[in-house]
Amino acid sequence: MGHNPKIKQFMWIIYVITIIYLIYYTYNTGLFYHWRLWKYNRTVPPILDELHMTHNSSPEHAGSQGPYTQRPYAFLAAVKGTKTVLISAYLEHRTDKKEVRVIALVLRSEKVAYRCLFRCQEKHLLSNGSASIHRDHFGFAYGTADIMCSIPSGCETPSSIAVTSAVANSTDDPSQVFLEVKNQQEKTESFPYNFTVCISTMYNFTNVLQLVQSLEMLQLLGVNRVVVYKTSCSPETQRILDYYTQKGLLEVIPWSLSRYLKVSRYWQPSLGPGELHYFGQIPALNDCLYRYMYQSKYVALHDIDELILPQKVTSLVELLPLLEKKYGANKCYRFENHVFPINFMLPPPASQTLPPQADWKNVPGLNILAHLYKESIFTETHSNFKIIVNPRAVFSTTVHGALNAQHGWCWIDRNIARMYHTRIPTQKNLTKDKLIYDGRLLNYSAHFIPAVNKVLRETGFLPRTH
Repeated sequence: MGHNPKIKQFMWIIYVITIIYLIYYTYNTGLFYHWRLWKYNRTVPPILDELHMTHNSSPEHAGSQGPYTQRPYAFLAAVKGTKTVLISAYLEHRTDKKEVRVIALVLRSEKVAYRCLFRCQEKHLLSNGSASIHRDHFGFAYGTADIMCSIPSGCETPSSIAVTSAVANSTDDPSQVFLEVKNQQEKTESFPYNFTVCISTMYNFTNVLQLVQSLEMLQLLGVNRVVVYKTSCSPETQRILDYYTQKGLLEVIPWSLSRYLKVSRYWQPSLGPGELHYFGQIPALNDCLYRYMYQSKYVALHDIDELILPQKVTSLVELLPLLEKKYGANKCYRFENHVFPINFMLPPPASQTLPPQADWKNVPGLNILAHLYKESIFTETHSNFKIIVNPRAVFSTTVHGALNAQHGWCWIDRNIARMYHTRIPTQKNLTKDKLIYDGRLLNYSAHFIPAVNKVLRETGFLPRTH
């Protein structure tokens, strides 16, 4: 009796699907993951990789007795025997017991018993670690987590920490990767920076003009530190980043999580493949919050195409005391998201005059002064807000808002301050007759335009004047 052709065809389909699944499973789970990690460790040891070292890492701080070799601290490190990736470590001053908070990425389906190895006054001491996964993971396989490590008795000042798996028993491994324990001193006043903006994450970035415009506007608003977590950008963008880094405004933190897992370009798994939300935006924001917890009085968390503009005063430095008086101090201040769609370029009303600008047409990127009309108020206004916080009053944050704020949150009246978001439209079937003019940016133009022109000339995007 001959074979049924339909059954044979069905069996071939099952066979092909099985092969595809096995390839996918091998790539995204244990075997291939550890092969990638092994290969990476053989070619570029994470602790010595310039991309994964903090800017203030220094070999003299990494001294140790025993089997551990002297080397700079790491920034980003894999926990052997697990899928966990460590980001950074910070001494926690706000809890009842002495502990170190390690910001990490964990595979949510993996159960791991962590052990924490401390370097303390040339001693090595152990304690158990407990992981808490942040609730905002947007359905991706990996989530941001805090691994809390209790500081063991006899450890007065932990200088560095390594996190291992209890099962792996790798505490005697001489190649063990240590993270510097930051935030050694708790500060309540006299910070190096008054106002810091954390921006994440920069990838394939080419928008030079808007980058310069945003950084100049932030300085006019009273911001004296901007932190960018950079994955990739154009050479022209890098020229601008180098310029502001030399000026002391900018700290650029290399951000390359793709060495450890598959990052997504999107905010939801259904929109694009990957194991982690949007290039690792959430762990970057949490790291920035802790990195500047005792360096900056206030911290704002938003993107480069967003500006929080006060309506009654001229600077954020003037705004914050007003907010503290009206809404209470140490709250998470939420600012409405007002979208200025980039597909419309309309002149200001007849009563308003657009100031003369230099020839910016040959500068790559978007001119925010060409987009002074916004969408009407609707649900998006409140869903995609951004925040300003006292970082010492926040334990964890996400893209829109703080997950755990000691003193709660409040909405800021749009007539006091609001967020200006220059981007593609969010409302469908939007027509120009539905747009609302908002020329608040022009109030800064007398200082803003010359400042932008100066930077573009000094970086070679405009000819120098003689």
